[in-house]
Amino acid sequence: MNHRHQISRAAEYQSLVALRDFIEATCKGYPGVDDQALYDLKLAVDEACTNIITHGFAGMNPGSIILAIDLSPQQVTMTITDFGHAFEPSETPMPNVEAGLEDRDTGGFGLYFIYQTMDEVDYECTEDGNHLTLVKRL
Repeated sequence: MNHRHQISRAAEYQSLVALRDFIEATCKGYPGVDDQALYDLKLAVDEACTNIITHGFAGMNPGSIILAIDLSPQQVTMTITDFGHAFEPSETPMPNVEAGLEDRDTGGFGLYFIYQTMDEVDYECTEDGNHLTLVKRL
């Protein structure tokens, strides 16, 4: 049986705490969601929403970010919806994690962390907004 939970917040940095707290309250104690999975879920959403706030709404008034969480015995599926500029994550080059600190470009690690912590990452831009789906298998 699936359980769906949803929250909507302004696309502002102050909202990141509320989104992390929502993930904690929704997922903590759910069968199969251990401390590492919970950390991974919060990190991925934090990075994705930071990118939405920084880049998705660049030059625009901040809109909303909607976070939906679907819990099932097999996985946690989180869908982040926003109404900012479209962005295709697969077109962004991954950072060189082997390079020394002085040789690394700043930025680009958010997507890297998302892909490292989630089992599936899917992005879709529709008339109903931008939808980033993150799946963590349990």
